[in-house]
Amino acid sequence: MFDTQGNTLYVDGVSTKDLADAYGTPLYVYSEDKITNKLSEIRTHFLDKYPKTHAAYACKAFCTLYMCRLLNEQGFWLDVVSGGELFTAIKAGFPANRIEFNGNNKSIDELEMALEYGVERIVIDNVQELYDVEALYRKSGRNVKVLFRITPDVSTDTHAYISTAKKDSKFGIPLDEGILYPLIQYAITSDTIDFLGFHFHVGSQLLNTRAHLGALEVILALMLETKKRFGYDVRDFNMGGGFGIKYTDQDMPLSLSEFVDPIMSRLEAFCASNGLIRPHVSMEPGRFIVGDAGLQLYTVGNIKEIPEVKTYVSVDGGMTDNLRPGLYGARYDAVLANKMDQPKVKEVAISGKCCESTDILIQSVTLPKPETGDLLCVFSTGSYGYAMANNYNKIPIPAVVVIKDGAPQLVVRRQTFMDMIQREI
Repeated sequence: MFDTQGNTLYVDGVSTKDLADAYGTPLYVYSEDKITNKLSEIRTHFLDKYPKTHAAYACKAFCTLYMCRLLNEQGFWLDVVSGGELFTAIKAGFPANRIEFNGNNKSIDELEMALEYGVERIVIDNVQELYDVEALYRKSGRNVKVLFRITPDVSTDTHAYISTAKKDSKFGIPLDEGILYPLIQYAITSDTIDFLGFHFHVGSQLLNTRAHLGALEVILALMLETKKRFGYDVRDFNMGGGFGIKYTDQDMPLSLSEFVDPIMSRLEAFCASNGLIRPHVSMEPGRFIVGDAGLQLYTVGNIKEIPEVKTYVSVDGGMTDNLRPGLYGARYDAVLANKMDQPKVKEVAISGKCCESTDILIQSVTLPKPETGDLLCVFSTGSYGYAMANNYNKIPIPAVVVIKDGAPQLVVRRQTFMDMIQREI
């Protein structure tokens, strides 16, 4: 995967210096082997281990034609949250009957796209959406499978900006007696809606199971109460994603089985003891699949030394190609990919080139003595790097290269200045 030969960092046998020379910097680089290894882990420890399951990749982490095609080849599902992600999936040839449409504010146009393409499963995020979906599909004469996304009101050990399970959240249907149960009853009795069950997503970059298990108890109570009140067996449960990865040495992520096994054990035991049919179970990991399969390459530019304060090492990218540090203080590790054999002697901050004080990619990292022209590699940028890329300061979005079978493949070309202004009048 990632190794060192001489003074140079290699990705799946390909020199990072050669990649930078061939494709320029900044550059997103992915290891397909690392992606498929994560898919194999999901298959081994979830899909093959437990019957009646599927895994839908959360497209928001990294959505390209390449990624959609790879997921299709591997037999996975997709979780999309916008018309753009849905369009990309369909253009990649992904079958619509393995796409789930999520998101808190799907427009009527987006729902019509889903209907036209043949999407059969929609995650309902609020009361109004259920009625909109029902009206649209009834007019077409087709039925639609739905899950209700629930706000389970549990705390998470993650940044507030990526915690999604609090009672005060823009996501999900609240646990309100006067809202939730009438909505469940309405969905059950509708001749257009096929009510499958419940969904939650408690947050991102989670390094323990507390939030998942807490939310599961809410779902179990809902399953039992739905059976008691309406005589209806919940047929599907989606546990979301949010499984953490390693960004720095401070992160201690769990294996997939350490997340999944306690959830499945509790679910199966509860159903057995309460006479319930164990529902079909799904998950929607994104970061877990692509996060540590990607890295970014930058060229070092100006170096600013402030005596007895700090040294800023500026690179040719920044918050336009990795928004997470400026958005919510995400932490990364980095190396000088052309000085892998040199001792780390200098503590520096990695600065982006945008005209914003928050454009600091890494607050503190120890490197070999940096020089202009060095090649900086930032690890674990496979999720939410390219996906959040933007044109602030009119900076072009970098290219994306995938290492497949020991050779680089360009899957997204570098944006040009002309690309940026082609829609301007």
